[in-house]
Amino acid sequence: MKVKGLRWYIIGLIALSTIINYIDRSAINIMWPFIYKEFGIADANSKDALAFITTFFMVAYAIGQTVTGKLMDAIGTRLGMTISIIAWSISISLHAIARSLTSFSIFRSMLGISEAGNWPGATKSNAEWFPSKERAIAQGIFGAGAALGSVVALPLIAFSFHAYGWQVTFLYIGFLGLLWIIPWLIVNKTTPDKHPWITREEQDHILQPVTNAPATASAKAYTWRELLQFRNTWSIISSRFFIDPVWWMFVTWLPTFLKEQFAFDIKQVGAFAWVPYLFAAIGGLAGGFYSSARIKKGASPSEARKNAITIGCIVMLVSLAAIAFYMDQLKDHVNIAIGLISLTLFGFQFLINNLQTLPADYFNGKNVGIVSGMGGTSAVLGTIILTLMVPSLTRTSYTGLFILAALLVPLSWFCIMFIVSKNKTLIVTQ
Repeated sequence: MKVKGLRWYIIGLIALSTIINYIDRSAINIMWPFIYKEFGIADANSKDALAFITTFFMVAYAIGQTVTGKLMDAIGTRLGMTISIIAWSISISLHAIARSLTSFSIFRSMLGISEAGNWPGATKSNAEWFPSKERAIAQGIFGAGAALGSVVALPLIAFSFHAYGWQVTFLYIGFLGLLWIIPWLIVNKTTPDKHPWITREEQDHILQPVTNAPATASAKAYTWRELLQFRNTWSIISSRFFIDPVWWMFVTWLPTFLKEQFAFDIKQVGAFAWVPYLFAAIGGLAGGFYSSARIKKGASPSEARKNAITIGCIVMLVSLAAIAFYMDQLKDHVNIAIGLISLTLFGFQFLINNLQTLPADYFNGKNVGIVSGMGGTSAVLGTIILTLMVPSLTRTSYTGLFILAALLVPLSWFCIMFIVSKNKTLIVTQ
C-alpha cells in the first residue's frame, strides 16, 4: 500500500499530540483559581501556590527538554514519542488523587519531564520528514497544535469542571493521550527512507535536498559540550530564554488575570480565554507559510526565518506595550484587552516556529534533537524566573508584568540577529 503525502499525516499526528499536550498542562491553570480553597489556601496566597506548583513542573520540564532530546536522537521519534506520551498521560491522570500542594507538585514534576519530549521529538521528526523549504510550514502546523490545544482546553475543561468536578476532568484528559498512540504506531512505521507506504515521488522530494550533503551516517554527533562551542547554539539557547516566558506567562496566568482584573467566573474564562489562542494558531501557520514563501523566492532558510522572527517581535512588542500603557483603561474594555493579548500570541507563534526550526537548519540530523532540547531547557529556565516573579509583580497591578514582558522581546530578537555565526556555511553541511 502506498499513501500520497504521507509526511502530512505524520505532522498531523504530531499536531494532535501537541493539542493533547496543551490540554493536559493547561488544566490546572484553568481550574486553579476556582479550586485552591479546597486545599486550605487563602486568597492572598493563591498565586504563590500556583507559582510553586508551576515551578516544580517547569524544573522537570527543563530537565526533560534536554534528556528527551537526547532520547529522540538515540532511539528515534517513533518510540521516543510513544514513551513520552504514555508517561505524561499517566502523570496527568494521577492529578485526580492529589490532596495537597506536595502531591500536586510531585505529579506536576512527572508531567513536566514527560511532556517535554513532544518538542524535540516534533522538531526531529520534521527534520526527517520535510525538506528545508517546508520545515517552517511543518513547524507551523505543529506549533498551531500548541495554540489549538489551549483553544480546545479552555471551554472543554471549563465545561467538564462545571459538570463533573476537577478529579474526573484530570482522569479523562489523561485517557486522550493513550488513544493517540494507536494511529501513531500504525502510520509512523519508520523513517521516510525505509517506510513501506511512502511513494517514490515523495521520498525523492524529502531526501533530494540533502543529496549533496554528507550522509548522516558519516556526519558527526556532537556532545553537549562541543555543541556549546558554536555561536549558533548560543543564539538559539539565549533567544528562547527571553522569548518563551512571554508565552508561558499567558498559558499559566491568563485565567487568574481574567478573574482578578475582570471578575470572571469559570464559565466566562472558558467563553473568552480561548480567543487569543485561536489567533496564536493562525500566527503559527502564517509564520510558517511566510518563511517558506521567502525560501521559494530565493532567500536562504536562515534569512527567511530571521525575517519572520523580526515581524513577530514587532507585533508582540507593540501589543504588550499597549497593554502595559493602557492597563487602567482596559479594566472597562475587556474586548480590547482580549484583542491585544490575541495579537501578542499571534506574534509569538509567528516567530517561535521559525525559531524552533533553526536547529534543523544549522545542524545535521544527529544533533537536531539535542540542540532543540537545549533550547527548550533554556526557555524553561527563563520561564521559571518569570513565574516566581509574577506574584510579587502583580500584588496591586499587572502593569509591571506586561512592561517586563515587552522588554524581553527585543532581547530575544538581538540574540537571533547578532549572536548567530556570520559564517553562511551551515553546520549541517560541515
